[in-house]
Amino acid sequence: MTRPLLFSLLILLSVGCFVVNLTLGSVSIPAREVARILFTQQSEQTAWLFIIEKIRLPKALTAVLVGWGLSVSGLQMQTLFRNPLAGPSELGITAGAGLGVAAIMLGSGSVTSLYAIRQLGISGSWLIVFMASLGSAMVLLLVLSIAGRIRDHVVLLIVGVMVGTITISIISIWQYFSQPEQLQEYLLWTFGSLGGVVDYHLLVLSTVVIFGLILAFASSKALNSLLLGEAYARSMGLTVGRARTIILASTSILTGSITAFCGPIGFVGIAVPHLTRSLLGTSNHRILIPASGLIGSILMLVCDSIAQLPGTQSVLPINVVTSLLGAPVVIWMIVSRHNLRASFS
Repeated sequence: MTRPLLFSLLILLSVGCFVVNLTLGSVSIPAREVARILFTQQSEQTAWLFIIEKIRLPKALTAVLVGWGLSVSGLQMQTLFRNPLAGPSELGITAGAGLGVAAIMLGSGSVTSLYAIRQLGISGSWLIVFMASLGSAMVLLLVLSIAGRIRDHVVLLIVGVMVGTITISIISIWQYFSQPEQLQEYLLWTFGSLGGVVDYHLLVLSTVVIFGLILAFASSKALNSLLLGEAYARSMGLTVGRARTIILASTSILTGSITAFCGPIGFVGIAVPHLTRSLLGTSNHRILIPASGLIGSILMLVCDSIAQLPGTQSVLPINVVTSLLGAPVVIWMIVSRHNLRASFS
């Protein structure tokens, strides 16, 4: 199968998953009616119009943004560290974003709870994104500084896990001394959810994610060079420090903003890049970045559809569903690790 045809199939599959996702939920809405609402903003039933426009459409768009952002972040981390097990969660970047959110929700009293911040409007939303991105950037900078002294990628991955553990420990201390109301709100946030991003929150999230993706696309040539090692990249005229900064900024912005609004969502960043490489059989990031984004958005839409538990009022935490689907992929990756090393050597 040619790559243009494969990309066409991925786009069609993502559109199909998007429409199916809009039809599922406690209230079943026919796909024909969903299409009518999307194209004409009209419906035979006012309730269906409200459900699609105010609840399901923002959630589906959020799933697409999350899929693109986390998948591209994981791809960048795996290339930068030349490690098939690297990802936003595994390197502590997600925990760093959680630390930034905890600083707002738990660090200064109930007046700075996430609900109170969000009521400030767009300014509050930008504050959440800024703190989460700052937290993820601090952790990633620490890991990168250690990376300059450690050449063993497996050891570096262990260091990243330990940095993430320290970050989680700091958050736990904050939780221990927090008020019950704050603690409950923060725990609900840690479960992960795509349903809380509506109105101006979606505008802020989409703006930040698109900006992060632009940085990722701009660094695609640098990622191709770094895949062959820093010495080769320098011989090709690449300024490694500048390239690292762009990749750092992109990953921190994507992971930080998504984690801030949707909570920590695991396994997407580590699993999707490997699925993409296996499917396309290439290491060219100009192809891998858009393909990873498409596959990531499809995965998130499928996970969100499963989390809906169609026909019931229950909704599973999205982090649980992505873990259940992503963990087998990671296990398969580890078992066949000898087939993956070629992509990082």
